[in-house]
Amino acid sequence: MKVLFMFGGLPHYYNSVLNKLNKINGLEIVVVVPGIKSSTLGAGVFERKEGIEFRLIRAEEYKAWYGKPMLKGFAKILKRENPDIVVTIWPYVLGVIFDPLLFFQIKLKNIKLIFKEIPFGIPKFNDSLRFYFNDNVYSEESHEEIKYSKNLANYVKIISLSLLRLIYYNLCNAHVNYIEEAYDILGSYGVKKEKIFITYNSPDTDALLKAKEEADKQAYILPANRFRITHIGRLVSWKRVDLLLNAAFAMKYRFPAIEVLIIGDGPKRNELEALADSLGISENVKFIGAVYDPVLLGRYYKVSAIYVLAGMGGLSINEAMIYGKPVVCSVADGTEKKLVRDNFNGKYFEKGNLEDLVEKLDFLLSNPKIIEDMGKNSEKIIREEINIHTVIKGYIRAFNYVTKNKFQLNY
Repeated sequence: MKVLFMFGGLPHYYNSVLNKLNKINGLEIVVVVPGIKSSTLGAGVFERKEGIEFRLIRAEEYKAWYGKPMLKGFAKILKRENPDIVVTIWPYVLGVIFDPLLFFQIKLKNIKLIFKEIPFGIPKFNDSLRFYFNDNVYSEESHEEIKYSKNLANYVKIISLSLLRLIYYNLCNAHVNYIEEAYDILGSYGVKKEKIFITYNSPDTDALLKAKEEADKQAYILPANRFRITHIGRLVSWKRVDLLLNAAFAMKYRFPAIEVLIIGDGPKRNELEALADSLGISENVKFIGAVYDPVLLGRYYKVSAIYVLAGMGGLSINEAMIYGKPVVCSVADGTEKKLVRDNFNGKYFEKGNLEDLVEKLDFLLSNPKIIEDMGKNSEKIIREEINIHTVIKGYIRAFNYVTKNKFQLNY
């Protein structure tokens, strides 16, 4: 069976999923990505071109007549590759439904279409107007939360988008999603539950567990400090690192030895460094920069007490749990709900609430035994429940479903 993925790039964490899929007997993976950095990728997303074990095709990305990017010449690629399945994402799925000839080609060749998304920030069908007009909505263009004003243009835009989702959701043969909320959200658009497959989200936990073994053999990269808090991720506004710095300032007098490790880089770095300086906590904050070597990253996790995600989520939660760290976070894109269990392996704080974040961190830093116990629970969840194999099994179930087990893939 040949499966062709349409992606906006090659994020390092997802290459591992594709590599493992490509190693399954009877399965060939082909990935089509833009020739240069895609407008669909967020600021600071790290792409890795090394270690790719699947076949890669690059195509020019262009702005289609409907205002969203699409891959040039995709119909020719499809004809040449003749895959059994195409896995696509937003907004490339629009290129399929807005190109009648391409859609006809897919149907004529009986190619099955699978749509991949979180889905985060997508309302139920009958809740669209309330959602966009009453809530702050994450914008893919600005990567910020915005609120739609009530005017005729936005009414038309929201209704059109809802109808568009109704169409492409139901034109797809199956859906793969990170979160269980997909059952209710996609179901509101008429998608049957049996067509929805939950993969959850995970980095290559096999590789990270090996890196952990190596990191454990090495000396401490920093002096021991049971008051050390770590954040890993891109330095962008929606990660809310500013909130974490303000929390550190609020706790400095209660915990003079408090230290915050900021691992990552991005457009907000200078601003965040200036904030730490203005708060008078520069000596308590270390900006490490971007770290992609798993063993080096593991050495930083090893000397940390708590992992904190003050804003939008990421795979750093999974990584921190591998290293036996409790996690403090708020509810963001929903992927954290399956990983972090309140008072079991971490603490939830109210989104954007500084006082609540400080309260949760204060409790943990005051109770080192609870930190230790929660950390053990974190590692157990990764080893036994949510890992790279969970993701692979989700894809295989989807592949078998759309092909009616024609290829009998097992994993």
